[in-house]
Amino acid sequence: MKKIVIFVVGVVLVAGAFYVWNSRSNEGGHISSAQAANGVERPPAEVNIITIAPQSVNFTKDLPGRTSSYKIAEIRPQVNGIITKRLYTEGSEVKEGDQLYQIDPATYEAALNSSRANLMKAEASLKAAQAQFARVKELVKIDAVSKQEFDDANASLDQGKADVAIAKAALATSQINLDYTKVFSPISGRIGKSFVTEGALVTANQTTPLATVQQFDPIYVDVTQSSTELMDLRRQLQAAEKTPVTLILEGDSKIYEEKGELQFSDVTVDQTTGSVQLRILFPNPKQELLPGLFVHARIEQARDSAAILVPQRAITRTADGSVTVWVVGEGDKVSVRPIKVSQAVGDQWFVTDGLKAGDRVIVEGIQKVKPDAVVKPVDIAAQKTTPTK
Repeated sequence: MKKIVIFVVGVVLVAGAFYVWNSRSNEGGHISSAQAANGVERPPAEVNIITIAPQSVNFTKDLPGRTSSYKIAEIRPQVNGIITKRLYTEGSEVKEGDQLYQIDPATYEAALNSSRANLMKAEASLKAAQAQFARVKELVKIDAVSKQEFDDANASLDQGKADVAIAKAALATSQINLDYTKVFSPISGRIGKSFVTEGALVTANQTTPLATVQQFDPIYVDVTQSSTELMDLRRQLQAAEKTPVTLILEGDSKIYEEKGELQFSDVTVDQTTGSVQLRILFPNPKQELLPGLFVHARIEQARDSAAILVPQRAITRTADGSVTVWVVGEGDKVSVRPIKVSQAVGDQWFVTDGLKAGDRVIVEGIQKVKPDAVVKPVDIAAQKTTPTK
């Protein structure tokens, strides 16, 4: 009797457990065997899609490069002498025409005075020759002097004129040498450290500069680009008046606030690398950029007014490297479609083949679908534009 009771209790417990499980399965959306027998179908899976639409895209490329001075001048003496004064502060701003150094002028002042005296002597000799020539010229008309004396007087006059011209040239040279004792800045910019001090002996046109002045407002950025990509860039430059360039600073990846302008490209291709040098001019009013910085220049390479883009999360790569997407077709049936992509544009891929305007691509819920399955597509772009109540 006891065994019979235990058996009945066990049967009741099993039946109850089966009932609870069957009820929960029906509540969670699963189809019971009875429902399947009655022809009830599983509801279509809900997936998020986007509808492909052509977009206007600017394609850019980041090129590494270095900054360089807009102008640079190495200051060298043009006369020999002793440096008596340095008239600037190292690292300061100087203007074009500012005096930087003073070379001892004593010997050059003496040479200038000597040249002046030689000129006065030559001019006095010329006056005597002119007076002599004038007298001989009148006497030769009445045959009071010989023709030879006339020729000698004429030659003396010409010699006097030549001596005056030589003396004037020597005076100008002496004045120039005296002026060269004052060393001026040929450009405006920032001057670096001085390589000489007061009392140093310098020589004309020496190889070591006294100092260096650099102008870096504006400033150049020199980058290199492959010769093949340069062709596309040239077509872009022909289509647009200016191609703005964005500068990315190395280290903190900060975007420089000023836009640059492409100036020129080198006329030859480097045979070892197949690249061409480009030069870009950037305003540098705050002088944040110093010569020699390693930077990246973001240059617009091309524009496409009808580009096809697809989110990166929507694509699937197969083992052989090909790219596919899931597309919702007629009757909301899904299929796998192979596509070709070329480059990333932000968080999207630029599609070169396989998709067209109006195609519906699944971006979320791919794991729920299989080929030819019917789905419930939800356009996430339409959701964003629909106002909430």
